[in-house]
Amino acid sequence: MSDPLIFEKNGHVVTLTINRPDSRNPLGEAEDADNFTNAAARINEDMDVRCVILTGAGSAFSAGGNIKAMREKGGGFGGPGVQIADRYRNGIHRIVKSVWGIQVPVIAAVNGPAIGLGNDVACMCDTRIASDKAKFGVTFLKIGLIPGDGGAWLLPKIIGMARAAELFYTGDVIEPQKAKEWGLVSEVVPHDDLMAHADALAQKICQQSPNVLRMTKRLMREGMMNSYDTVMEMSANMQALAHHTDDHMEALDAFFEKRPPVYKGQ
Repeated sequence: MSDPLIFEKNGHVVTLTINRPDSRNPLGEAEDADNFTNAAARINEDMDVRCVILTGAGSAFSAGGNIKAMREKGGGFGGPGVQIADRYRNGIHRIVKSVWGIQVPVIAAVNGPAIGLGNDVACMCDTRIASDKAKFGVTFLKIGLIPGDGGAWLLPKIIGMARAAELFYTGDVIEPQKAKEWGLVSEVVPHDDLMAHADALAQKICQQSPNVLRMTKRLMREGMMNSYDTVMEMSANMQALAHHTDDHMEALDAFFEKRPPVYKGQ
């Protein structure tokens, strides 16, 4: 049986591939929460990792939850409501929280439709590059559900309240060019060039010191949720730590010597 989440490390970059191409990469199966949680922990513990690319196998990034299982009340969708709520907390919510909690920059290489939960998972990444074959939708209301995977909290922060409300309330699926116009993705590229573009961006990110990469991501995350004063205090403390790193001195030496820096994460 093939691995539903492929983990590949090449240099400083980890590529995670959602791997159920025959069914358009649905998420929410029993093993998914552990797979994503374990992958995130493995990345966070490996200080050699500086960037992650998340993509889907086949023609879709992820078509979202398993609608057939919902209709049949199978999987985690049967039983009393309180049990379904617990399964969301311990299943689907662990998937999105794991992606959100990855400590290095994460690029979503959206190779095809990212719908419902698939769109929410893409939004948990730091930036998104779309194939010209991608589509984006938060179609929960069209199947009589709420956006229960974190999108109601995050999507308005990415594209603004009015546009997020339009997508949620209509269930519309948008093309990649509109997604770029709205700020949902940063770039739209030819389908066959997607992974090359994602890797080029990852390699550019990997040129930075790994310590300050992780600290900068943490500050950006905290900035979404905390006050200006709190983030400024965190910034002062993290900057003090950065000043005492060997990588900071290497960056200064490389600047004055007009050469690329060689970072060791120290």
